[in-house]
Amino acid sequence: MASTDPLLAALKPLLKARGITYKALGAEIGLSEPSVKRMLSGHTMTLARLNRILEVLGTDLFELARLAQRERTLQRELTLQQEEALAKDSKLLTVFHLLLNEWTAAEISGHFALAGPELVRLLARLARIDLIDLGPGDRVRLKVARNLQWRRNGPVRRTYEAKVLQEFLLNGLGRPDTHLRFEVREVSRASLALMQRKLDRLAAEFNETAELEATLPRRERLSVGIALVCRPWTFSATAALRRS
Repeated sequence: MASTDPLLAALKPLLKARGITYKALGAEIGLSEPSVKRMLSGHTMTLARLNRILEVLGTDLFELARLAQRERTLQRELTLQQEEALAKDSKLLTVFHLLLNEWTAAEISGHFALAGPELVRLLARLARIDLIDLGPGDRVRLKVARNLQWRRNGPVRRTYEAKVLQEFLLNGLGRPDTHLRFEVREVSRASLALMQRKLDRLAAEFNETAELEATLPRRERLSVGIALVCRPWTFSATAALRRS
């Protein structure tokens, strides 16, 4: 099965809902935790293995297909009004970002300076603008895809993109845990398009890895950012020497 198989994508939230970790699943089906992660990435999954996992989960292929259909219908781009509401309130955007990254309301309250009533107010606002369903005990169900796309030149990007890039790129240079490669070569436009497609695939793999590790304990996860840029570019000192 391909890593983009919607059935595999539906398995991950189902495991979380059942409270089954990758390690526990591996113990049930006779695989190590790393092997389970590779399998759920689509590299070694077989129909027989999928059926065995469904037995552990107490469900069947029909239910998994129904969940996969729901996952496909989740919106991957917010409405203009939803983005405007997030762009106007940095706390609201922060809480939404954390929810997209599998944080629960209790974890947000325990790790951030958000008092109980304030967090409830923010969650209620997210529910009012139709981004989440809010249940008893502040249980949250997202109504949008976790790998959503922000609008190009939309409210969120206009408000935060420059500041985020400055903090991430400029303030991160020189840190020992920053991996930076910068290459400038001359290639054809066809090769440029090929490299950009490869960067898109790398970004998809990054998001998939995050989903696979979403059930790890909070202390074992880091907030990690990647910046992928590939465009025609000439250093200003070089450009200044060109004949007009």
